[in-house]
Amino acid sequence: MNLFTQHTIPNLLPYDGETVYHGIILTPEQCNFFLRKMLHDIEWRNDEAVIFGKHIVTKRKVAWYGDERFSYTYSNTTKEALPWTKELLELKQRVETVSGNRFNSCLLNLYHSGDEGMAWHSDDEKTLVAGSSIASLSLGAERKFSMKHRRTNEQVSLMLAPGSLLEMKGTTQTHWLHCVPKTKKVAEARVNLTFRSMG
Repeated sequence: MNLFTQHTIPNLLPYDGETVYHGIILTPEQCNFFLRKMLHDIEWRNDEAVIFGKHIVTKRKVAWYGDERFSYTYSNTTKEALPWTKELLELKQRVETVSGNRFNSCLLNLYHSGDEGMAWHSDDEKTLVAGSSIASLSLGAERKFSMKHRRTNEQVSLMLAPGSLLEMKGTTQTHWLHCVPKTKKVAEARVNLTFRSMG
């Protein structure tokens, strides 16, 4: 099942979870402003992972911000949250207003072009509040976002437009994996802000 839309979708998933596409929540002018601020002001670092004992450094860059100096461990590496910037707090407030949920942290991803993506995974780390919402705000290039059921392998895909908000809720992380596939069709950068609740 493939879905391509800029409008709200109450639930992308056919079963075993809830993923809401809120559509575009920022104007083109706001998208351009915040993208420039994110690219210039965020303390980006190459992402790291330890997989089967091998240390891997990705081209994709990440940053971790929060209410406190939360420690966040995934792929066998640990990050410590930085204090919010003014613009991140503005975006957090906007996302909280649209979603109706509160968040205390944000993991940002910078994809320089379509040559960089994210492999299949779920955000089910034990430091996250169990069953809490993860709200994903997109800036920059439009990219495909795919979800795959762990048991049935059924897939759902969506083009995430700049300024759009996707929210994964409930048991989504338990039953579904998600990814951002690489593509030769995209030359521009994308910044993805994933607002989370740390326990």
